[in-house]
Amino acid sequence: MTIIGLGEDGLAGLSPASRAALAAAEAIFGGPRHLDLIGAAGKGQSWPVPFDPTPVLAHRGKPTVVLASGDPFWFGAGGSLMAHLSGGEWISHPVPSTFQLAANRLGWRLEEVLCLGLHAAPFARLRPLLGRGVRAICTLRDGAAVGELAEWLAANGHPNARLTVLERLGGPLERITAGVPVDPIGAPVSVAIEATETGLPGASGLPDTLFQHDGQITKRPVRALTLSALAPRKGEVLWDIGAGSGSIGIEWLLAGAGRVEALEADPARAARARGNVDAFGLGHRHRLHEARAPEGLDGLAAPDAVFVGGGASEALLLRLWDIMPAGCRLVLNAVTIETEALVLDWSARMGGGLLKVDLSEPVAVGGKRGWKAGFPILQWSVTR
Repeated sequence: MTIIGLGEDGLAGLSPASRAALAAAEAIFGGPRHLDLIGAAGKGQSWPVPFDPTPVLAHRGKPTVVLASGDPFWFGAGGSLMAHLSGGEWISHPVPSTFQLAANRLGWRLEEVLCLGLHAAPFARLRPLLGRGVRAICTLRDGAAVGELAEWLAANGHPNARLTVLERLGGPLERITAGVPVDPIGAPVSVAIEATETGLPGASGLPDTLFQHDGQITKRPVRALTLSALAPRKGEVLWDIGAGSGSIGIEWLLAGAGRVEALEADPARAARARGNVDAFGLGHRHRLHEARAPEGLDGLAAPDAVFVGGGASEALLLRLWDIMPAGCRLVLNAVTIETEALVLDWSARMGGGLLKVDLSEPVAVGGKRGWKAGFPILQWSVTR
């Protein structure tokens, strides 16, 4: 199988090796635009919608070509096919990607630019990434998506972002426009973004107002202390037990960790948590189960860290201690007297660190102000 990157210049931009593979192919797979660019005629077969590699795999062992835009392994079909192929079954011939062409047209250092495939992903993926001075190049679904992206940016803290729309790069119909064109926009299309407003803070403990919640949320200062104790690292998996608003799992992912497996038994809170996760563009790395612990723990990916934000019990801790792998970190925040007694007992036997958190906020007292204390929180953190 030969995977061929294709530009808007069609056959003219292909190497001799790519041309030879096309000539020898029994079948050529690609989007309608790709097939038209090379004149695939009777050999051409359009991709199923939604995308499905099954028709390609049916030609395994036969001379077959797969067409993709630019670099097949940069948000292209190449990566999707690799789950089904072994190393000796394919060869790839890339041409310059949309990101390379865009950076060269704009004079941007590509190593300093975010490159995002938003043709098949939500705009919310941008939310954790944009900030003053950040540059991004984003591929989009079609011309209509350009206006939709501009509206999303305006509604999500970046109304003054500078946009450059790049259409059909590398071909005779190439067009580059500062701002959103008023006339129809041709595909393939990408948008270059230069952000001018501040983005999300980089430290743990985001403002509570960024999350939808019903009061069941780990408050900002406690959340910062909890994330510090959980110590997220690249590629790690968190179990968020009693997810509530999902704020702990969201900040775990924003810190650069790998994935979250969350449990929340209340359907309304589960729906709200999913909405919060999606609003931060993190749904592809966060999986929420409407279940209670310990029953809902079966079948989850092994954790590197566990946070218990609600529903702690002797049965839960026994189950966790049994299934957590060596080196797994457990953080539990106790609010009630009963949970605090449970924590004190377990910490005496298993070790770890204890932290008592007492927070007060000013409230009106007549015409003046006084301090109102919240419930004290006992935090236990321990490594299995």
